[in-house]
Amino acid sequence: MENASTVKEFILLGLSENQGVQKIFFVMFLSFYVIILAGNLLIVMTVISSQYLNSPMYFFLCYLSFVDICYSSVTAPKMIADFLVESKTISFVGCIAQLFGVHFFGCTEIFILTVMAYDRYVAICRPLHYTTIMTRHVCGRMVIGSWVGGFLHSIAQTLLTTRLPFCGPNKIDHYFCDVHPLLQLACTNTYAVGIIVVANSGMITLSCFVILVTSYIVILLSLKNQTSEGRYKALSTCGSHITVVVLFFGPCTFIYIRPSSHLSEDKSVAVFYTVITPMLNPLIYTLRNWEVKSAMRKLW
Repeated sequence: MENASTVKEFILLGLSENQGVQKIFFVMFLSFYVIILAGNLLIVMTVISSQYLNSPMYFFLCYLSFVDICYSSVTAPKMIADFLVESKTISFVGCIAQLFGVHFFGCTEIFILTVMAYDRYVAICRPLHYTTIMTRHVCGRMVIGSWVGGFLHSIAQTLLTTRLPFCGPNKIDHYFCDVHPLLQLACTNTYAVGIIVVANSGMITLSCFVILVTSYIVILLSLKNQTSEGRYKALSTCGSHITVVVLFFGPCTFIYIRPSSHLSEDKSVAVFYTVITPMLNPLIYTLRNWEVKSAMRKLW
């Protein structure tokens, strides 16, 4: 972590520098964050307390909601607090910690969404072997693998960034510390590092997205031989997951699949996968799932 950096703190420019807009954003994003915490905590409590939601699908959903809470908590509280202060500073160590957290929980979520697609593939395409393939032990190992994969990805991104020298300027045109904005501030040639960042971050996103698309193509092809009732049931269980995948992977792919750029729109796109998607996940999964709604009523 020792390098030639003279910068001890960074200034986050945030989503807007207009004071009136910032006050509106404070109320809006505070409401979003409360919904994120309440909605995802409710799903976690419902799955843990219900004896009926013990299938692998809900096991993964519980962890997805937990990751959403952690993921949004890395960026949202700092962003919300900054709407009320004039000097939006963050220490160098705090910036690197935020960078690590964003990539750790973000990559873990990508892997869990991919695992959930595999679970749907086994449930629909190999229903007779579902209970023997998706055992509790296997599901646990998949979740652990997701956490380990997220950690390895994040530690690589963090080490690449901390080795760069930062000697000014120190203004980040974003509302949290991310790799691309920091690469633009480094006082050295970051072309090689940028290529590695895209290869690491972008290719993980793209490869997982390809696996997800392939899984659902196979699922759709297998539904041809089923009855209309069977197709409806299968599509209803997959619909929520497909919606979440599109909302999360679309913006992530846009940000991380290309080299570092100076597009100020990047921070607006980032709002979708750091705030909007974690907020919508509980609504998407509960509104389309009668089992979860029924379990929630029993919980209350």
